[in-house]
Amino acid sequence: MGVATTVSTMSIRDEVAALKRERTIEVAASLFYERGYENTSLDAIAERMNVTKPFIYAHFVSKAELLAEICARGIASALGALERVLTDTPGSPITRLEEVGRRFVTAVLTNQRYIAIFAREEKNLAPDDFKRISDMRRTFDHKLVALLDEGVAAGEFQVADTRMAALAIGGMVSWAYVWYRDNGRFPVEQLSDELTALMLSMVGARPVEPVRPKRTARGTKPRRA
Repeated sequence: MGVATTVSTMSIRDEVAALKRERTIEVAASLFYERGYENTSLDAIAERMNVTKPFIYAHFVSKAELLAEICARGIASALGALERVLTDTPGSPITRLEEVGRRFVTAVLTNQRYIAIFAREEKNLAPDDFKRISDMRRTFDHKLVALLDEGVAAGEFQVADTRMAALAIGGMVSWAYVWYRDNGRFPVEQLSDELTALMLSMVGARPVEPVRPKRTARGTKPRRA
C-alpha cells in the first residue's frame, strides 16, 4: 500500500469517526434538552442511536465529557465569531461592532439548544470543564470591552462604563435563547439586524465625520498664518 493510499484511508477513517462523534453529540444534546442531564443515561443515548454503549465509549469516556462538549459549543461559537471579526474585518469600531453583533446573535440563535443546556446543567459540569468554559466567557467579555474602549477613544461610542456595557450586550443577546423560536415571526437574519441595532444604540454609536480641508475661492490661495 502506497503512502498516498495510506493517507487517503486514514483521512476517510478520520472523517467517519468525526461524523460518528458528531452524531453522538447531537443525540445526547436532544435527550439532555428533553429530559435533563441527570435523567438521561448513556444507555438511553445508545438506544436512540440504535447502537451499543461501546460505540459511545469509542468517542467519549463518560457522560460528563459529553456534557462538557455540549456546554462549550455555544460560547465557543460566540467567541469564534467575535475573534474572526476582530482579526479579519477592517474599518471603524462601529463597523466592527455591527459585524460582531450580527455574528454573535446568529451564533446564539443557531446554538440555542446548547446554550439552554449549559444554563440549566452547568452545576453538573466537572470543575475543570466549568473553569475552561468560564475562561472562554471571560475572554469574550475582555475582547468586547477592548473593542468598546477603542470606539470610545475614537469618539464613536458614548458610554461611561465599557465593562458594564459589554456585560449588558452579552446578557441581552445570550438571553435570546429563551424566547427565540425557529417558527417565530422573525427569521434569524432579521433578528440579528434588530438586536445589533439595539446594541449600537446601547453604546451611543455615532460615526465620526472626517475632517475635510477648507475650500478656498478659485484662483485664490489660502492665507498663511
